[in-house]
Amino acid sequence: MEKDIYDKISKSKREGKKLFAVLIDPDKFDSMEVIENANKAAVDLIMVGGSLLSNGNFEKCIETLKAASKIPVILFPGNNLQISPKADGILLLSLISGRNPELLIGKHVVAAPLLRSSKLEILPTGYMLIESGKQTAALYMSNTHPIPYDKDDIAACTSLAGELLGLKLIYMDGGSGAMKTISESMIKKVSSTISIPLIIGGGINSDEKAMKACKAGADVIVVGNAIENDVSLIESISKAVHSFNN
Repeated sequence: MEKDIYDKISKSKREGKKLFAVLIDPDKFDSMEVIENANKAAVDLIMVGGSLLSNGNFEKCIETLKAASKIPVILFPGNNLQISPKADGILLLSLISGRNPELLIGKHVVAAPLLRSSKLEILPTGYMLIESGKQTAALYMSNTHPIPYDKDDIAACTSLAGELLGLKLIYMDGGSGAMKTISESMIKKVSSTISIPLIIGGGINSDEKAMKACKAGADVIVVGNAIENDVSLIESISKAVHSFNN
């Protein structure tokens, strides 16, 4: 399997550059406005997925995105049913912040044969849920406790364990609709502890928040829920994130 997506992320990290990813929930994807804005704003990655998909729009959403854009489409699966060979890659998420064995390895065992036979680029990712001020869908569906908001050391040690286990990315997330973004101190602590790329999502709904996360050490910024309410944020946040690349 090619490793174009991971090479892109790794190369950006080595060069001190930042990437911007838009997260699309197929249940809420009902127009071309998002992808048109993503193309215009030179978004780096498109992620597709959600904690619970209910309207059967998953495959159609991916087909539409692939037909309308050259931006890599990466699956961000809420469960092992959210797999499609029509995408370019998949974040193979292991929920290392929780203690639910199904989300650490169980679901992966079921999905492994399908993933091996697909042409998807597999991106082994340590997924860490961080307390964000509310019970998010991700927390409820995962049946786990998040890492406390102010426990930077726990987050750092958890991310380091993920790296030592061989995971290629760390994704810290507050969950969809998070009230608080992950603190700058936690991002800085984790970023300085690991050598692999760090993805940050959850609660980022402004240029300022995106820039603070980048300054603290995030390599990839992910925005999803906020653009559902204001699609113009795609362009403004993209400019803010990419301003670090000049």
